[in-house]
Amino acid sequence: MDRKWKWVLSSGALLVIFLGRMTTALEVPLDPKVLEGLPQPPTITHQSPKDFIIDPRENILIYCEAKGKPHPSFSWTRNGTHFDVEKDSKVLMKPSSGTLVIDISGEKAEAYEGIYQCTARNEHGTAVSNNIVIRQSRSPLWSKERKEAIMVQVGVSLVLQCRPPAGLPPPIIFWMDNNFQRLPQNTRVSQALNGDLYFSNVLLDDTRNDYICYARFPHTQTIQQKQPITVKVLDMDAINETVAAMYNYTNNLFVDSPSGERRPSFMAPLGRSSTQMALRGGVLELECIAEGLPTPEVSWYKESGDLPSSRMSFHNFQKTLKIADVMEADAGDYRCTAKNSLGSAHHTIKVNVKAAPFWISAPRNLILAPKETGILTCRVSGDPKPQIAWSVNGVPVEDSPKDMSRKVEDDTVILSDVQTGSSAVYQCNASNEFGYLLANAFVNVLAEAPRVLTPPNNVYQVITNNPAFLDCASFGSPIPTITWFKDSQTSILNRDPYVIHNNGTLEINVAQSLNSGKYTCIASNNLGTKENHVYLEVKEPTRILAQPEYMVVQRNRKAVFECKVKHDPTLIPTMNWLKDNGELPDDERFLVDTDSLTINDVTEEDEGTYTCVMNTTLDQDSASAMLTVVEEPDPPTDLELTDQRERSVQLTWIPGDEHNSPTQKFLVQYEDLLHQAGVWHNLTEEEGTKTTAHLDLSPYAYYSFRVLALNHVGYSQPSQPSRQYRTNPAAPDVNPTDVQGVGTEHNNLVISWKELTGLQSNGPGLQYKVNWRQKDVEEDWSSETVANASKYVVSGTPTFVPYEVKVQAVNDYGNGPAPEAVVGYSGEDVPMSAPESVQVLVQNGTLAEVHWEPVLTSMVRGRLQGYKVSYWRERSLHQAEAQQEEQQVLAFSGNRTDGRLPGLKPYSLYTLNIRVVNGKGEGPLSPNHNFETPEGVPGPPSFLRIKNTNMDSLTLEWGPPQDNNGRLTGYTLKYQPVNNSNELGPVEEMTFPANETTITLADLKYSTRYKFYFNAKTIKGSGPTITEEAITIMDEAFIQQPIVDVVKGYTEPHLPISPITQSLRPQFYKVHPIGSAFTNVNSSVVGEEGAVISWEYFGPDKNVYVEYIVENSKEDWTKEFVNGSSGSQTYLIKGLKPGTSYRVRVVVKDHSEATIHSTEELVITLPEAMKSNQVDLATQGWFIGLMCAIALLILVLLIICFIKRNKGGKYPVKEKEDAHQDPEIQPMKDDDGTFGEYSDTEDHKPLKGSRTPSNGTVKRDDSDDSLVDYGEGGDGQFNEDGSFIGQYSGKKEKDTHEGNESSEAPSPVNAMNSFV
Repeated sequence: MDRKWKWVLSSGALLVIFLGRMTTALEVPLDPKVLEGLPQPPTITHQSPKDFIIDPRENILIYCEAKGKPHPSFSWTRNGTHFDVEKDSKVLMKPSSGTLVIDISGEKAEAYEGIYQCTARNEHGTAVSNNIVIRQSRSPLWSKERKEAIMVQVGVSLVLQCRPPAGLPPPIIFWMDNNFQRLPQNTRVSQALNGDLYFSNVLLDDTRNDYICYARFPHTQTIQQKQPITVKVLDMDAINETVAAMYNYTNNLFVDSPSGERRPSFMAPLGRSSTQMALRGGVLELECIAEGLPTPEVSWYKESGDLPSSRMSFHNFQKTLKIADVMEADAGDYRCTAKNSLGSAHHTIKVNVKAAPFWISAPRNLILAPKETGILTCRVSGDPKPQIAWSVNGVPVEDSPKDMSRKVEDDTVILSDVQTGSSAVYQCNASNEFGYLLANAFVNVLAEAPRVLTPPNNVYQVITNNPAFLDCASFGSPIPTITWFKDSQTSILNRDPYVIHNNGTLEINVAQSLNSGKYTCIASNNLGTKENHVYLEVKEPTRILAQPEYMVVQRNRKAVFECKVKHDPTLIPTMNWLKDNGELPDDERFLVDTDSLTINDVTEEDEGTYTCVMNTTLDQDSASAMLTVVEEPDPPTDLELTDQRERSVQLTWIPGDEHNSPTQKFLVQYEDLLHQAGVWHNLTEEEGTKTTAHLDLSPYAYYSFRVLALNHVGYSQPSQPSRQYRTNPAAPDVNPTDVQGVGTEHNNLVISWKELTGLQSNGPGLQYKVNWRQKDVEEDWSSETVANASKYVVSGTPTFVPYEVKVQAVNDYGNGPAPEAVVGYSGEDVPMSAPESVQVLVQNGTLAEVHWEPVLTSMVRGRLQGYKVSYWRERSLHQAEAQQEEQQVLAFSGNRTDGRLPGLKPYSLYTLNIRVVNGKGEGPLSPNHNFETPEGVPGPPSFLRIKNTNMDSLTLEWGPPQDNNGRLTGYTLKYQPVNNSNELGPVEEMTFPANETTITLADLKYSTRYKFYFNAKTIKGSGPTITEEAITIMDEAFIQQPIVDVVKGYTEPHLPISPITQSLRPQFYKVHPIGSAFTNVNSSVVGEEGAVISWEYFGPDKNVYVEYIVENSKEDWTKEFVNGSSGSQTYLIKGLKPGTSYRVRVVVKDHSEATIHSTEELVITLPEAMKSNQVDLATQGWFIGLMCAIALLILVLLIICFIKRNKGGKYPVKEKEDAHQDPEIQPMKDDDGTFGEYSDTEDHKPLKGSRTPSNGTVKRDDSDDSLVDYGEGGDGQFNEDGSFIGQYSGKKEKDTHEGNESSEAPSPVNAMNSFV
């Protein structure tokens, strides 16, 4: 019956799973530790087969093994009666076993044949074995028989009978000759299932005298041989009819069957139909052997269905149909057909399937608790239907004692309300005519508390999203109820994701990480409870993130397959690579890395499918990719020439192996053995799908052809050359090309051409006929024939006149086609005259136009290339002396008559001349021609310097422009302040005459940045502007925070950027200092210990440092870093010594600390420090000596006090020591620096003494002479460890400070330290 689940939920309690159990579900566990303490009826564990054939040469061994608690005893029956083993000395029963060993030495095995049955019993029941039939194997000899020769006519059928003696088991039959060689078998000659040898028709070659049938008996391994059979095959057509008649009359030895061609007929089985029976589970063998001529072919089919292909096979050349593991569905009609060219024959075999008894459900052992009910079922089937008989402890039920709790109903035994001690073994025997089944099943009545058989603390590991199974195997009677808990808190419900199976196993359908943890299973019944703990770990799955990809690799290259994997970090992965699902080749070219496979020097054998498999202890993942190796194709083969004609031929070939890369095209090459042996030329190309090419040929050539194949890897090796093919000579088909007529001298004409190749000559005796005549002149063609030349020189020609020239190819077989005329020119000469009427038109200060009259063509005397204009600047017009500059040349191609001269300088004197140019050279110069350029705006001033920067003034110096470009009329200066908020102040403008070079600006604001704009002027206007910036010096009253903090480093100032400056910048010229990146370097002293350095820097490097050193010192320079941005900078040097002179400079260093720019050194002298009249008392020698004397005196007094105390001196203050616990400190007298005297009259006054405050601090009195203030307090009591023991008195002061209280009095050393 089905197991049912009941769920009970109570408030505040755990959910418990109750399992309805089947009484038939409890089985005895195999765990030996459990079995040790459980009573158990006998169970047969091993026995000999039912039909036991023995070898008479060996001892008989009959097995019977059983288990039980207590261990069972054994007995045997033989042929239904008790077999007393102890009375037979030849029979031995093994200890603790029922196995019999029968020694048959000296005895006949037949004496022990019979039916044996073993019985195993203990106090809880009796089990019996099957009936074991013991039979001796037999291999009888063949009976003697006289065999006469069989004579048979060619073509008839023949059966050679074997008929072996009956053996146990049946022998294996085979046919051989005298040399122990198997006789050949085929569709014509074959061995039947019964061992006979069938001939569908005989041939003359079948004649022999050693047809021998052999029988091999497997148990004894003996072979019996039948007498050889002789077969003589006769051809009756070759025998005289009389002889044939005599033979037919006197010897009736011929098989009476037709000898000619005939339709098939069956030799076995006979007739049109037959019947055959098969047992279920056995092997069905159907056989059809046919005779006929020609030899027939046999085929099979099932009339009522299909043949079972999975269990079916054909043997003996289709003559035997074998079906394994026969089923009821295999019953039906099977039809075999024999067919040859003359017809066919059919035979139907009706197959009936019967069945020996077989189990549907065998009875199972029962373990029942007292008062429980159980059922034993013995369900079998068979054909015919088996009969079922029940026994109890080996005794038929009907003969056993009555038991009211037992009820037998056919195949079922019902046991109700069982009692302790009613254990027994039941036997079920099911039999029909084809066999029997015997099963033992015990009923064990037990009362056992639960036991959990699963080992404790098992750790189960599972991959995420996979099912997890947690075992809780248990045993108990009654059957325990299994309850599961997770993390000892919540009862697990039997619903998603949890399923509890009948055997107690907990299944989690889809495990997730949250399912990890500790699980507890509890097995309980009415006799107790037992729990077990297991653990579940849910791991991340192994996944291949980067899979290997399909690769196409050229041969001898490298292939790399990647396989990157992600896995659970707690699992140890193992990477394995496979090739075609097998191991990688044992080759050092295969390199396996952590996440890749590399194959070096790839070969064709490396092609295949490569799989990376990542294994862990729980899962795996794999990915595959194919490797295809490609290389150049193999060369084509079998070149053939067909369709041979005078000027063409057909070439065919067979393509070579493409090596996995399709052929793109074929290249056909030729070699001309007559004109250029050993040199191959490309002739034509064909598509990769073609294997033929039509080749156009030239006359008078000895051709050989070869073919190359091209794929995407490259060209193949050339094929083997074809056979030679020769073409006949003919007149030239073409004339020389690239015909030209060019003169090299003024009186010649050189006619040149490109010679024909040997293949273009078309025949022997190749020459060139050269023709020429002057163009546009009525005269005949002049001609000359030359050989082995590529030019011809015509002399005595006029200078540079046109000629018509042509060149024709001729050979011994005729002339080439009529050539076309080409125009050429005779040689050139230099021009004879210069251009005239030269004029210059000045456009402005930088541009002029020049014009001239062209030279006559006749005076050019050659091909006009153009005109060259040479010009140069003589001087500036405001300079008296000439300063001629480098000559400039401009070329104007073609027949020009004018040109422009750009890039001139204003206010200058220029000279030019012109000449004509042809292919031969340059003509004479024209006369020099002078012209002047007008004034222009000046260039930028050469420099602008700012000097003498003060709080409200500065000085500007400048230099005139390098290029005045006219007469200077003056200078313009504009300047404006720039504040820290990037705002621009008003613009001031000033003008200066041309002869001034300096100006001092006054009334400026202190500590203010100014920007200056400066340019020069002529009558044409103002020139480019240069700019500079400067800062007036700070007022010392405003120097509160340094610009640079030596500790914190440089703080970049916020400099304003003028929008006006930005807009004007494109037309300004920033003048950088020549030779140095610094300018406007200034310094000023700030106070007694500081100095300000300012400068302007224009370099690209940013490593700017301020360095300084004491003048005349040999120490190293002190270096301080400054942010090296371009523009104005200011830096404050702090910590200088007053009254000392320093050398200061600003430097720029590269990354190797080498100086690349430096300013000039400035000398800065700091003022002397102001003298102070105050005297530091602590530095005076007399004061130091006084303090040392006082300290020494105090130490001496303290030592004296301790000495007196140790001698037991009495002091009046003893009476007050108990009354005063905390001492106070009495200040030292100001006048003499001594301690107060001890006074007997001051017993009732507060004790005055000296001690250091507990916080270790002292207070300074108003007077310089006072060292420490003393506090006033109560009486002090001290111990004998060196502390004070008496009272000290001194001068009282009205204004005393109370000292810090302390529970511990100071030692004399501490007292002394308080004064130091």
